[in-house]
Amino acid sequence: MAYGPVEPGILVEKALALAALNPPNPPRFTSPRQEYRESLGENFSVEQLIDWGQAAIASLRSEFAEVLCSGELACSTDSTRLLNSEGLDCTWTERSLSYYFGVEWIRGEDFLAIYDGEQCRGQADVKQVVENLRQRLLWAQVNQQIQGGKMPVLLTSGAAGLLWDTVGEALHGQRIVEGSSPWAERLGQTVAIEELNISQDPTAIPFDCPFDDEGSPTQKLALIKAGTIAQFYTDQETAEELGKSTTGNGFRPSLSSAPQPGLVNMLVTPGSASFDQLLKKLGNGLIIDQILGGGADISGDFSINVDLGYRVQNGEITGRVKDTMVSGNVYELLGQIIALGSDRRWQGSCATPSIILDGVSITA
Repeated sequence: MAYGPVEPGILVEKALALAALNPPNPPRFTSPRQEYRESLGENFSVEQLIDWGQAAIASLRSEFAEVLCSGELACSTDSTRLLNSEGLDCTWTERSLSYYFGVEWIRGEDFLAIYDGEQCRGQADVKQVVENLRQRLLWAQVNQQIQGGKMPVLLTSGAAGLLWDTVGEALHGQRIVEGSSPWAERLGQTVAIEELNISQDPTAIPFDCPFDDEGSPTQKLALIKAGTIAQFYTDQETAEELGKSTTGNGFRPSLSSAPQPGLVNMLVTPGSASFDQLLKKLGNGLIIDQILGGGADISGDFSINVDLGYRVQNGEITGRVKDTMVSGNVYELLGQIIALGSDRRWQGSCATPSIILDGVSITA
């Protein structure tokens, strides 16, 4: 980058000098083919989206007149086309509906913010999102104290990303090449309870995708099978370095960035226990529904504030907890899973159920 009058030849010389500091990275072309795919949900008018939003807010305010409500609803159509000089020409068009609502409840110095929503390709279930927010407001009417120490914790689908974000990084092909993942040498080894199964399914709606940003077809991947690492995910470059074929997971973080490994989606196989059954199994412990700030890094260590949590006593939710932190290590907790719920929901591009973990450290 340069400012003011600069001789073009000097810029070229500097660019060549900088390029010499890095190893060459030849272009990798996907085999030529032509493909057109689409996944089109229903197209909703702006008027319909406004009606849904107004009805949702009116429903919440009819029972909780003092809360502040916000909503965002969008129906969008996106199209991607990839071409290269070798004859690749792939097009993917998708249409989806997303809707998210938030409520803010201010009671003196007590501030509570709750959020819920989803993305879909069909008819919206706005009423269910409203009911989810309503239920959480009811649970939060009373504040409860909780003692510090180690106890079982129930992560709802809204908070379970605390685990799965780190798991996704640990299976990332570039982290394997670098050796920065604790699982770099553990392919085929057990890292979690036998009931844990994690996969990628590029046909799972609404986070489906037929090809990556390199033009390689995406694939169904069994990432963790019966608690054992089954495979890592790669783009073309990391696959070459590992002596394997790409799994079709080369995605660009931005147009100015080269492709790097990224998952299409992550599906955590649910268990058989309903949410009420999970509460009974939890007995006395803590529910975490929203976390504040980032989660764990690649080491797996975390220490986070609970943004929205509830105390459970004798299998019943008795109120909201405040000023609480939890800490631990993701890799250790994968072996301390007590139960997986049947209530799997999409949270971003991760479909996860609620999950009970044993022996989480709590500071209150």
